[in-house]
Amino acid sequence: MPHFSRRLRTSNVVRRLATDVKPHRGFDPRRVGNLETVAWATYYRREWIPFLRAAVGLTRHTFGLPWSATLRGAWLVLRANQLWAPFPDNDPVRARQAMERFYRLVAEFHGEPVDPRRASELEVEWWRVHCEHQHSDELDESSLIAALAALYSYTYGVEPEAVTLAAEQRALAMRYSDQWVEGGRRLDDPLLEDERAALVRSYAALLAAVHRR
Repeated sequence: MPHFSRRLRTSNVVRRLATDVKPHRGFDPRRVGNLETVAWATYYRREWIPFLRAAVGLTRHTFGLPWSATLRGAWLVLRANQLWAPFPDNDPVRARQAMERFYRLVAEFHGEPVDPRRASELEVEWWRVHCEHQHSDELDESSLIAALAALYSYTYGVEPEAVTLAAEQRALAMRYSDQWVEGGRRLDDPLLEDERAALVRSYAALLAAVHRR
């Protein structure tokens, strides 16, 4: 009986610890990596309805918002991407404003001490750096990795060094994505699988960094 009681107490502790983890710090790397692969592919093919569906899944499973906030958040992500997309005549100011509203939604629901404006600035900054990489052969990935690490560090409250691996794998996924775009944006291109695998590794590294605190 004492042995059973110890097992029961241990089980209760594990269950309590699991419920103490906020949803946006307990995502499934494979699920969100798969969803983001779809989001990137539909973004570059300018298929906005499928993109919105992927954004709904990403918002729900990455940030753990209730459905009402999920739908609003996914719409804000869609609008931000639509405002950013038309290179070189995009609208970075309004794209950032949409992402500020998105991060305010996340911060208010989870009670995070995050300034939505600062988070949106860091978000759009890595978009800008990636855009520079797409249109220049002279840049290495160090500036992109630094921009991604800055965003992760700020929004999850960890040191930049802790999320460098996650940033590196996300930058690698972007490299595959850019090659896929240059190759014709075919849905049967094996580069999409390489991209998906890198995104899954990135989210797995991010999750590990967040729980190392």
